[in-house]
Amino acid sequence: MRLTRSTLDRSALAGAVAVLIGALLVPSGAQAKPTTPTDVAASRLAEALGDRSPGSYVDASGALVVTVTDATAAAQVRAAGATPRLVTRSAAVLGAATAELSRSASIAGTSWAVDPVTNQVLVSIDPTVTGANLARLNAVIARLGDAVRVEYLANALTMTASGGDAIYTGSSRCSLGFNVRSGSGAYYFLTAGHCTNIGSTWYANSSRTQVLGTRAGTSFPGNDYGIVRYTTTGTPPGTVGSQDITSAGTPAVNQTVIRRGSTTGTRSGRVTALNATVNYSQGSVYGLIRTTVCAEGGDSGGSLYYGTVAYGLTSGGSGNCSSGGITFFQPVVEPLSVYGVSVY
Repeated sequence: MRLTRSTLDRSALAGAVAVLIGALLVPSGAQAKPTTPTDVAASRLAEALGDRSPGSYVDASGALVVTVTDATAAAQVRAAGATPRLVTRSAAVLGAATAELSRSASIAGTSWAVDPVTNQVLVSIDPTVTGANLARLNAVIARLGDAVRVEYLANALTMTASGGDAIYTGSSRCSLGFNVRSGSGAYYFLTAGHCTNIGSTWYANSSRTQVLGTRAGTSFPGNDYGIVRYTTTGTPPGTVGSQDITSAGTPAVNQTVIRRGSTTGTRSGRVTALNATVNYSQGSVYGLIRTTVCAEGGDSGGSLYYGTVAYGLTSGGSGNCSSGGITFFQPVVEPLSVYGVSVY
């Protein structure tokens, strides 16, 4: 779908991998191929293998690699057309580590996700985590041993976003994610929930004279998505910029992805983890896509995609597009299912 100046909006995330909500809501690697049907089947096999497969990713050539803990599972992966890789830590071990972090270390300025490439849980800590909070976090990490790998972020984790054209509400600007429609033919757009929490009426221009639509749903924290129903006439374009969007899905780890937002335009990077937890100062968000794509203020709610496939909505992160950083995205498949709409 196309993001136009008449269709955009959304909100943010916080912490040690820092990207600021206030900064992103502006006041008044390897070039992996897109996932193929064979890769999709193999990814489903990884899920079917349960504890015997801690995850999957695409390598530098674009081939799908499925991590496994025994030879029988490796044979099943090979038969499905993917490449197996034997690892020592099972899905249960890594899952127990993330569960312990959630129970004992849900501290603003932190994030964690399973990294299938290293077969560890990657814990990110931003500069705002200090004193007693840092001591508590380090104690949990020490108990988990080498199942966890730690990175220290140079900037705080904040809510940011990416997407397409600018959308406005109150004194804030966000970015439109994707245009969608219901089975009855009503048109909407998706953006970040931290954006739709801010205001109910969304505008296409900074002077707030051209109404785009009215909020029909919002979910943040926990999730980070919202939906706005168009009140304008006509059919919104089904593209991001000039790129047609015809379906939605879940990317593979290490896959190349593209983000579009109203502040920093079109940027690319790689997926580094799925199902990430981010503890913003405004609340925790779960199940996010972690990437190496940069984003800045006003990009919130913008689109994450590759080719014709929609993947996510910009949530937040750390860093900027000058020095680099990481950005987290709300998977788009969830709001599509919750609101009963589809990209087109």
